[in-house]
Amino acid sequence: MIASLNRMLERHVPEQRIYIRSEKTTRYLRFSPLAQTLVGTTVAASFSWMVVASVSLAIQSISENSKKEQAEVLQSAYESRLAQLASERDQRSLEAQTSLERFYIALDQVSLQQSEMLKLEEERRELGRGLKIMQRKLQDAIKSRDEAQERSDALLADLQSVTGNLNSQLGSANDTEETLAFVTNALEDIVIERDALSKTSTRMKEHVATLELDAALLQERGNQIFDRLEDAVDIALSPMSKALDRKGINSNALISEVKRGYSGTGGPLTPLEISTESLLADEMSARASGLLRDLDRVNLMKLAMRKVPLGHPVAGSYRYTSGFGYRRDPKTGGRRLHKGTDMAGPLNTKIVSAGDGVVTFAGTQSGYGRLVKIKHSQGFETFYAHLNKIMVKSGQKVSLGDQIGAMGNSGRSTGVHLHYEIRLGGQSINAKNYMEAAKNVF
Repeated sequence: MIASLNRMLERHVPEQRIYIRSEKTTRYLRFSPLAQTLVGTTVAASFSWMVVASVSLAIQSISENSKKEQAEVLQSAYESRLAQLASERDQRSLEAQTSLERFYIALDQVSLQQSEMLKLEEERRELGRGLKIMQRKLQDAIKSRDEAQERSDALLADLQSVTGNLNSQLGSANDTEETLAFVTNALEDIVIERDALSKTSTRMKEHVATLELDAALLQERGNQIFDRLEDAVDIALSPMSKALDRKGINSNALISEVKRGYSGTGGPLTPLEISTESLLADEMSARASGLLRDLDRVNLMKLAMRKVPLGHPVAGSYRYTSGFGYRRDPKTGGRRLHKGTDMAGPLNTKIVSAGDGVVTFAGTQSGYGRLVKIKHSQGFETFYAHLNKIMVKSGQKVSLGDQIGAMGNSGRSTGVHLHYEIRLGGQSINAKNYMEAAKNVF
């Protein structure tokens, strides 16, 4: 077979000989066509492989540089967006704080205006009572005047009946003149008193009209203040209610639970009660009581939102490295469900509680490394895994924002990061949705 191959290749690759001479002998090396073909093929293949490998390495280097530049661009865009979101969150928080401050200032103004209104109402009632007394006195004076006039008329009639007997009844005439003089003086005094009472009544009616105008203006100004306060309460209450409703959390049940925990005498706010017969005061009292109840609901809603894990667990710089759902396992390479959200940051970055609750576990657990579990209201439970340090113990009560540990690389981990889980009724849910739901509230 080798000889046949040599004969076939000899037409294209003739046999080659290399002679080696010495002083005594001459030798030669014989290269058959098959050997030459094998050597040439080997050299060509080696050269081709070197060329392909060099080109592949060059392409890979260019691709890695391009990916690195893209990663840097994406990282810069992500950090810019993160800074923008933080600025928006701070702005919303400042607006909410400003609205509450305006609300409390307006509430103080309403309290002062209500005090002034009550004082004016009391003065109006006193003037009304005085007017009624003067009217009664005026009526009595008019009645006395009429009675005196009747007696005067009767006396005049008697006087006329006895004018024919003046000589015989001179003493009676003198008595009658004295009586008439007395009655005339009494009538003049009554007329003077009546005129004085009439002027006083007119002045009091004018004062009452002025008080009624002041009360109407005060009511209008109070209505404007109440409208602004109600808008401020809506602005403060709306984002919190929406944050809970978007996640299917029963806000009424949560508020009822908070009320049971804050059931001391008086409560956050006491409804305003005003004892008065004025319809204006009753209307403003009802609106003030309603506003105070709404403000109480705002305070209770704030306390309620602290009961569920709507806060952010990382108090420092970080970046998202892996989300909730199925992914490629970084250890085995297989596909498996990732039940939490991974956030990477510097070693010992501050890790805080995402809501008020009770620590149910603080220790080491297989896969999770150093782990803290916190039980919250409404069946929520949060997991903080791969910690470098644990700063709480089991059974300890924690509040929103309290530090519970430091970011680390313990357990089944490939780098420094926090594995954060939220479970509801024992089932894992996407924690990132809950962190984003309240970013404009806290």
